[in-house]
Amino acid sequence: QLQASGGGSVQAGGSLRLSCAPSRIILSTFRDSTMGWYRQAPGKERELVASTTRSDIPNYADSVKGRFTISRDNNKKAVYLQMNSLTPEDTAVYYCHARFTAYSNIDYWGQGTLVTVSS
Repeated sequence: QLQASGGGSVQAGGSLRLSCAPSRIILSTFRDSTMGWYRQAPGKERELVASTTRSDIPNYADSVKGRFTISRDNNKKAVYLQMNSLTPEDTAVYYCHARFTAYSNIDYWGQGTLVTVSS
């Protein structure tokens, strides 16, 4: 189970930090995982926002490059998404995503956390 937190309402130009920590995952399993964040805005498809590999190599959607930063803390078994310079176009439900090598790289999803950016 992926437990995400940190969503909320903010004005344009503001910042939020999302956190996600899978439960009942041992450290070695977390270390060998790809973790990421997706988002889904009303009426739109779910899209990748950012991901980080087990080697901590990040990948970002073009729309968030330079504004968002994904990071992972293997010791805490957590992944974070720092979101700066938010715009109303960033308004969406954000989902934590994980693939664990130990679990055959099946997709795991968190419950979603709502981010609302007002102009």
